[in-house]
Amino acid sequence: MTNREAKLRSGKFPVDAALVERLVARQFPHWAGLPVRPVAMDGWDNWTFHLGDRMKVRLPSAEGYAEQAANESHWLPRLAPHLPVEVPVPLAIGQPDEGFPWLWSVYQWIDGEPVTRGIDKLALARDVAGFLNALRAIDPAGGPEPGQHSFARGAEPMVAYGAEARGFVAALADVIDMRAAHAVLDAAAESKAVRPAWVHGDIAVGNLLARDGRLSAVLDFGCAAVGDPSCDLVLAWVFLEGESRAAFRALVAVDEATWARGRAWALWKAALLAASGQITHPVENAPLEVIAAVIADQRERA
Repeated sequence: MTNREAKLRSGKFPVDAALVERLVARQFPHWAGLPVRPVAMDGWDNWTFHLGDRMKVRLPSAEGYAEQAANESHWLPRLAPHLPVEVPVPLAIGQPDEGFPWLWSVYQWIDGEPVTRGIDKLALARDVAGFLNALRAIDPAGGPEPGQHSFARGAEPMVAYGAEARGFVAALADVIDMRAAHAVLDAAAESKAVRPAWVHGDIAVGNLLARDGRLSAVLDFGCAAVGDPSCDLVLAWVFLEGESRAAFRALVAVDEATWARGRAWALWKAALLAASGQITHPVENAPLEVIAAVIADQRERA
């Protein structure tokens, strides 16, 4: 099943190139006539299309993502000068129109290759850690609080999703160590949150681009918020492993309590995916593998 088929089957709002062409022509006639075609690697929260050779159009795939376009448009120009890699450059915000009910965005196209399993994971771990440290160093004053736009990224995981996480763990009792999984969640619940800082909210391989084997861009700041940075740590278990995981842990400037909550974020999402059978990114570790890695990490820290 393709990603498009999975999105449509899950009830996402249907968008195709013809609709994008009509929206662009009605609202941005100076770009009318530029070819529109789907990107090769589309995400889950948005439909993404090439617009000509140097732009892209992103349209939320469901109402829950509808606030993200405005969030990115407002905050990305303020965050970008402080970050060590490229980030999206908003060019225009499209309005709800005939055939599409929410705000949508036009951005500059960023060159780069999607992250694959063959990338140097140790180099990637170091680069992503540097990006996160730079992001958290930005003055958080006035930044958006966690909320619907961020799907609670930036909130404490056990406050936002604790009950849900325990329910998914119970549903997987036959295939995971349920007692050890609850220990991960207990440790997160007992931890103390740090001073709020900027969080990206979706540090996943699908939002990372590379050039010459090094991180060159971070995409999709729709979930960006000011809050608990633990949500930005899940790459440690979802993609990294061994030496690269250890390097990431050593280089990201957060305390042990934040790592405890990061394990809870990773466990919640992996348990959700495993219990529901949702599609996962093809280069990420399988959900049950993520749960096993998180449990092993918790045991090492206990």
